[in-house]
Amino acid sequence: MALEVIGAGFGRTGTLSLKLALEQLGYVKCHHMMEVMRSDAQADYWKAIGEGKPADWDKVFEGFAACVDFPASVYYRELAAKYPNAKVVLTVRSADSWWKSASETIFAIGKAVPAWMKVVIPRFGKIFAMHDAVLGEKLFKGGMHDEARAKATFRAHIAEVQAVIPAERLLVYEVKQGWAPLCAFLGKPVPETPFPNVNDSAEFKKRIGALKAVGWAPWVLGGLLAAGAAYLALTQGGQAT
Repeated sequence: MALEVIGAGFGRTGTLSLKLALEQLGYVKCHHMMEVMRSDAQADYWKAIGEGKPADWDKVFEGFAACVDFPASVYYRELAAKYPNAKVVLTVRSADSWWKSASETIFAIGKAVPAWMKVVIPRFGKIFAMHDAVLGEKLFKGGMHDEARAKATFRAHIAEVQAVIPAERLLVYEVKQGWAPLCAFLGKPVPETPFPNVNDSAEFKKRIGALKAVGWAPWVLGGLLAAGAAYLALTQGGQAT
């Protein structure tokens, strides 16, 4: 199966809403960062791509009719060349609103995941190795957590996509525009159901809070074990006397 739609927009530009919309329009399945989080195979593919190894795009996107969000959008040029009949959708929003959302969610979660968890849960290690290589270095060149540099990268990416992709193949799109421009571009009838506007920021922040709490687990466990050992030593010492 060749990709029919390529999402070139950054994460936190409505890509989850776009994923659900495309699937509702018949592009099943639509690849999103969620797929990487859920699949050991996807984590392996993208870790290797982040390391600079040649990508077998047909294998990466086997079973997918479309892709949106990070990490795929970072490789929109390669994908547009590989799948010349695919249409490209560039999701956009203001740089200020994008930074606020991204810095509080997808960028923050990378810092929230405890180092020990990346070792204990191999998939986490692969995903965050890819996160650092593809986003941290390739895309943001070390400036992911610097507001001015990240916004500059965001704006430059939008300009680059518009310069690289022919206008007749590209839709510059805000998800708040709903079905009409998307369906017109893709040649699909407008569904009778509402456009799937998804705002998962609150859920994302809950996950970050949970990860930060879990990060203390080894220290708490270590403290409990040490306290237990001290208690046993004291009680055994008392019995001995």
